[in-house]
Amino acid sequence: MPVVSLFGRRPKRQDVPRSKPRREAPVPVNRVDFAELTPELIPYLAQAAYLQLAIFETLTRAVTTAPSTGAKEALSRAAGLSLAKHQALTAEITKKGKVSGETMAPYADRIDRYTRMTAGADWHETLLTSYVTSGLLDDFYRSLADGLPGDTALRVRAIFSDAGGHDLIMNELRTAIEANPRLASRLAMWGRRLVGDTLLIARSALSEQSHPDEARLEPVFTELISAHTRRMDALGLTA
Repeated sequence: MPVVSLFGRRPKRQDVPRSKPRREAPVPVNRVDFAELTPELIPYLAQAAYLQLAIFETLTRAVTTAPSTGAKEALSRAAGLSLAKHQALTAEITKKGKVSGETMAPYADRIDRYTRMTAGADWHETLLTSYVTSGLLDDFYRSLADGLPGDTALRVRAIFSDAGGHDLIMNELRTAIEANPRLASRLAMWGRRLVGDTLLIARSALSEQSHPDEARLEPVFTELISAHTRRMDALGLTA
């Protein structure tokens, strides 16, 4: 019988079970819908109406310093559309038995400060202010309208769905940039500053009853930024 050397045999390998590395489970982030953030009806209408009045005033200043008769005419039409939105919103306030001037008064100082901060150093910056702020704020209040009661939501969404004023302003800005391409970099920089100030004024209008954390709120404002970026792209400006 052959002798088998124990030293010549390789021992069988034993697999030792290894624990798998622990992975932190992702923390679910519950997205906030705009409707959850809508303030009460009268505060919503009052703030939206006063902001439209502020946009009208900014456009009126742009009319007075416009470089051509054609620009004055186009911007006066855009200002008229903002004023029409303001009047439609104050009509909704009146339907509820409130005095529009009294309901807007508590928000006037805050919005007036915002208007002064975003006034712009010259006609081109003032025009971009109107373009950026009216676009962002119309999107914002149109989305918040989903949280309003009954038929009011439909009427208010319709008020903010008219983009005619934006198109008029965009055409004037595009003409100015084509005539002087050096404006593009300065206006792009000014537009980036405007976004921050405008999102702050929008944030301050959210329902006082709802205080979502920033992680939940971020997707809401991401939608606004995406639409803003498309509008800036239409001008050939970097958002």
